[in-house]
Amino acid sequence: MSDMQQAEVTSRARRLVHFACRVLFVLLAGAAIASMRTAPASADPDTYPNRTIRYIVPYPPGAFNDTLARIVSQKLSEAWGVPVVVENRPGGGTLIGTEAIAKASPDGYTLLGVAFPFGANPSIYKNLPYDTVKDFTPLIFAGQTQNLLVVRPSLAIHSLQELIDYAKKNPGKVSYGSTGIGSSNHLSMELFKSMAGIDIVHVPYKGSAPMVNDLLGGHIDTAFDNTPNVLPQVNGEKLRALGVSSKTRSTLAANVPTVTEAGVPGYEVTVWFGIVGPAGMPPAIVQKLNAEMNTIFKMDDVKRRFMEQGVDPVGGTPSQFADHIRAEIQKWAKVVKDANIQPE
Repeated sequence: MSDMQQAEVTSRARRLVHFACRVLFVLLAGAAIASMRTAPASADPDTYPNRTIRYIVPYPPGAFNDTLARIVSQKLSEAWGVPVVVENRPGGGTLIGTEAIAKASPDGYTLLGVAFPFGANPSIYKNLPYDTVKDFTPLIFAGQTQNLLVVRPSLAIHSLQELIDYAKKNPGKVSYGSTGIGSSNHLSMELFKSMAGIDIVHVPYKGSAPMVNDLLGGHIDTAFDNTPNVLPQVNGEKLRALGVSSKTRSTLAANVPTVTEAGVPGYEVTVWFGIVGPAGMPPAIVQKLNAEMNTIFKMDDVKRRFMEQGVDPVGGTPSQFADHIRAEIQKWAKVVKDANIQPE
């Protein structure tokens, strides 16, 4: 090879190496930029919050889950001067919205409203896309209410014990409604059935309104439902109340005995509401959210709006709410297993 040819080969080799280095640099730079774009924003307790907070509701608009979100978002926004946006993500028995939060960045800018099914779903759905205990940070126990056990007035039953006696004499002939598998009124009745030793038939509905309409029309015999949903019909003598699910009587229906008082000792079901975030949230941000929400739930106008829907504000610490969630999971696991409840 001549000196000229050798020089040409060397020049080509240098150009090739230079080109390869440039390509590698571009690739590495692109990867770094992409990483910066996808990395979660840092959770700095000292500057939190300084941008929009999202509050996810895994239910459609309306009813108390949505009301709670609107109240809290408004009050947080007023206190902290940042937007707090409510996003309704219903579907999948609350699983769609809940899964989204389990995968969100734990920076305090994504919150989730949870309720009674949050504690029951781990037993009903064998392959949840999240771990109810490990994938969330409990923030606060927001409020609680109770279910009222009612019967259609055309049924000649005037007490809880009469309902139990009638169901035992007519196994499989009494029907009850619910708002779906795993709902509070569904599991309230399944626990009642188990403790009372009776056999009544489940008729699921897609909401409280159609269920109550069928009760009024005599198409089903009985149901548990949130007290505010059926109290107007009870007061108007269109439905007959036999018992309240809570440990103590409801202030909205003080003349109605608890189920325990009426003949099933130890029976208690609380319909509850709370707020969580993704797992791994900084403790300082958790405490800041918890403190502000406790303040919110003590405001007179907030307490009034809660009571208008028959809900008692609760509040408390994140650890107290975590204990409540674990207790609910344990309680409903036995009920679901004994009743062989399967997802729809």
